[in-house]
Amino acid sequence: MKPKSKLQLLCAAAVSFLLVNAVDIQLTPTTNQLTLNIGTQAQARRGGGRSGGGSFRSAPSRSRSSPSRSSGSDSNYGGGGYSSGGTTIYVGPRYSYGGYYYSPISLIVLVIILAILVAAIAYAIAISKQKAISAGTTETYINTGNRELDNNIVTISKIQVGLLAQARSIQTQLSQLSLNIATDTPEGLSELLQESALALLRTPENWTHVSATSKTVRSRDEAEAIFNKFSIEERGKFSGETLTNVNGKVRQNQHDSNSDSEPGSYIVVTLLIGTEDDRPLFGNVYSTNELKQALERIAATPPEYLSKFELLWTPQVETESLTYDEMLTEYASLMPIA
Repeated sequence: MKPKSKLQLLCAAAVSFLLVNAVDIQLTPTTNQLTLNIGTQAQARRGGGRSGGGSFRSAPSRSRSSPSRSSGSDSNYGGGGYSSGGTTIYVGPRYSYGGYYYSPISLIVLVIILAILVAAIAYAIAISKQKAISAGTTETYINTGNRELDNNIVTISKIQVGLLAQARSIQTQLSQLSLNIATDTPEGLSELLQESALALLRTPENWTHVSATSKTVRSRDEAEAIFNKFSIEERGKFSGETLTNVNGKVRQNQHDSNSDSEPGSYIVVTLLIGTEDDRPLFGNVYSTNELKQALERIAATPPEYLSKFELLWTPQVETESLTYDEMLTEYASLMPIA
């Protein structure tokens, strides 16, 4: 029995040794792969540009005059007053008309009833106007007769395009636009949106990837929160903002280029748009034609419909670009254009 037990022990030891080696073999590549991924993510962050402005908390400016209000009452009361003597008090004279008598008390009751009716009508008008006022603001919006502009339904759209690095001129164009356009005015914001969309439309041969969404919400506060969330997510993908022009405030920061990074091949441009539309601006975007139609729809947005817009692109400097791995690491939602 002893030899058999020794043989069993030897076999068990051999099997254990093989299992340990097998575990070591699996652990080593996994650790290396984790290190590689961390390095890739660190390299993926490049400087970016950002410009835009506007707000959902106030509707786009509309040049309309406020309706005039007038109120007043004409009343004639003749032979009024009262006299008292002893313990008897006479409240004005009585009047006769067609054989019927009435006193000023009935007139007072009638005035009270009319006042209640006027107050009820005024309250109904105030409630109606309040529907066109964004939550938390004290500004009153005059009814324009356009349902989309007068209600609180707004649309948030996001288009993100990956381009080949040979479209470097778009980086220069977007930088020049951001530096020269007054983003603190509705006209400037509309021009920035239109020119940004046109810059993308002029280089369809360089489109490689796209991600697009457009959704409608029924609250301006909710729209503001969603828009800001999109913006923070995209800004967090930059190593820093080397050029910004938000609500008219221009800032430029020194850019430290990484000379050790490998040459890149891609540029990513993002458009965040908030409009007064009651319906999404576009549907699914997967093909070149669908992207072209979506950009054309955005570029044609009337100034009075544009509430908020933000343009972001990376790398901001025209001498840099993203590698394929860098682009997919930070922009995993980008899909190849069909």
